[in-house]
Amino acid sequence: MINLKYFTFNPFDENTYVIWDPITLEGAVIDPGMSSGKENIEFDKFIKAENLSLKAILLTHIHIDHTFGVDHVKETYKTPVLANKADEFLGQRRMEQAQMFHLPVELSPLIVDRLIDEGEVLKLGDDTVFALHAPGHSPGSLLYYIPSSGILFSGDVLFKGSIGRTDLPGGNYGQLVRSINQKIIELPLSTRVYPGHGPSTTIADEIRSNPYF
Repeated sequence: MINLKYFTFNPFDENTYVIWDPITLEGAVIDPGMSSGKENIEFDKFIKAENLSLKAILLTHIHIDHTFGVDHVKETYKTPVLANKADEFLGQRRMEQAQMFHLPVELSPLIVDRLIDEGEVLKLGDDTVFALHAPGHSPGSLLYYIPSSGILFSGDVLFKGSIGRTDLPGGNYGQLVRSINQKIIELPLSTRVYPGHGPSTTIADEIRSNPYF
């Protein structure tokens, strides 16, 4: 079973997840959103306390609220960035994204070290993390599914009781609905879903109560 810790960072209340194998202590960070020195320190203290070896930065998509902390993690832990090719243009436009939200920050273009797509995997000890391509919120949105632990990281594709917005560059409502129906509903109903914002849920609960299903 994979271990999991989450933080809520930055002005967008974004969920940053750290996952790791409890035996090997090999880990990954999903969507590092730290946007201040204080948040960087909180993250670093946890990594040090658990003695984790970060193997990858897994991006569900490349919107700024999910990438504020990428530079810090990459520089501090020499950790490669993994994301989908269709979102690379968003990485090149991080400053444009910041200006759109009137944020007084300086962000360099984000460089993806390894492009990943449907079905690609990352091994953390005995656990396997599968990438599932789920466009709609952004063209390169990815889900990360760990069947051995029954958990799914949904980024901004699916939230408790809602779905991601599609009015940002590259968003497409029809694609998003298809992604949910083709990639998420088919997973076991007991799967615990950890979204990019807000509380966790299960696929069963969302089928029962989410008006977008």
